Amino acid sequence: MNPAFHTFYSGIQLLVLALLSLPTLYIFVFALAGLFYRQTIVLPSSNYRKIAVLIPGYKEDDVIVEVAREALLQDYPKDKYEVVIIADSFRPETLAGLRNLSVRVVEVKFEKSTKSKALNKAMEVLPSGYEIAIVLDADNVMAKDFLSKINASFERDFMAVQGHRMAKNLNTSLAVLDAVSEEINNHIFRKGHRVLGLSSAIIGSGMAFRYGFFKDLMSGVKAVGGFDKEIELKLLKGGYKIEYLNDAVVFDEKVQKAEVFSNQRRRWLSAQFHYFRMDFPYALEDLILKGNVDYFDKAIQFIQPPRILLLGAVILSFAAFMIINFISGNLLSYALLWGILLTLCLLSFLFSIPAAYYSKETLKALASLPGGMILMLGSLFRIKGANKNFIHTKHSSSTTTKNNNA
Repeated sequence: MNPAFHTFYSGIQLLVLALLSLPTLYIFVFALAGLFYRQTIVLPSSNYRKIAVLIPGYKEDDVIVEVAREALLQDYPKDKYEVVIIADSFRPETLAGLRNLSVRVVEVKFEKSTKSKALNKAMEVLPSGYEIAIVLDADNVMAKDFLSKINASFERDFMAVQGHRMAKNLNTSLAVLDAVSEEINNHIFRKGHRVLGLSSAIIGSGMAFRYGFFKDLMSGVKAVGGFDKEIELKLLKGGYKIEYLNDAVVFDEKVQKAEVFSNQRRRWLSAQFHYFRMDFPYALEDLILKGNVDYFDKAIQFIQPPRILLLGAVILSFAAFMIINFISGNLLSYALLWGILLTLCLLSFLFSIPAAYYSKETLKALASLPGGMILMLGSLFRIKGANKNFIHTKHSSSTTTKNNNA
């Protein structure tokens, strides 16, 4: 190999190694920490706080009546919680079905619908007296003890608590991959973070807040997409810690179609990059002046590449550079570094996937992993402006498709 070209090639190889090593080390540290997570034991509380279960939905006629019916089956005093369906553009027959149930229906309609507008409008008209606000998606089904566990967690000095969102359906390969991806995120960004004393990430549903605090917090939120990220940043900037309850389960529909997967990821990625640009300077300032590691970590988290793309990039780069190094007679120089990087990346995933997902179904789903990587890559190239537009994810899964993986 020509000396000048060898120097250039080595520089490129080191740059790629560095770019892939930083996010890999980040997820490895938290994946390893997550192995030591132990759910804090919280005894059932005799102080039953009044809870508002807020379920905003946009044209969710196919699932909302069944979801509302399921939400009424909690093992929590009936007079201490109210299910509030925030109905945006529902059909008349759907509204009639909801009003036959013991739920409160708040009808809303906007020129441009967003989840934050729906939540704010509902809290404007709801009566006072609530102590906890729980936010669900229109397809979410709470485990029967969810409210009891959330209520008990507020015996401690938290303003926000994230529950364990778990797959409701595993009926397609894409749904399995989506479910595994969520559990990886639960392990790294919730379990691992709490073990190391940082806040749990919140997801956008299955989350709970002290009601008055949440109402005030939401009043300043104008996000079209990624409202959960905006309130998360506000919480962390304010020095509030977010708890995670692994045993407080909410079942969530996993995507079954490539188009839905792509649109959903496009919206998420766009919101992440938007808030990274907005908050990184302030997070760095807070880290230096106030030692606010939580806020800075969240800003850094937003610039992390999607796990599925990181895995693909590490595997492909490892294979490509090892082949070129072998051909050029330069194999041993970088083999150890590439081997360490690949090992750490693979271990991060192996540590993070729950034992219940080591199954034939997951193995079959792996065949669609390259397709998932391509979809994610396509979403990455189409993120511009996605956080400024309302991208609706239509739900169709019923409660009968719930699974019991933990």
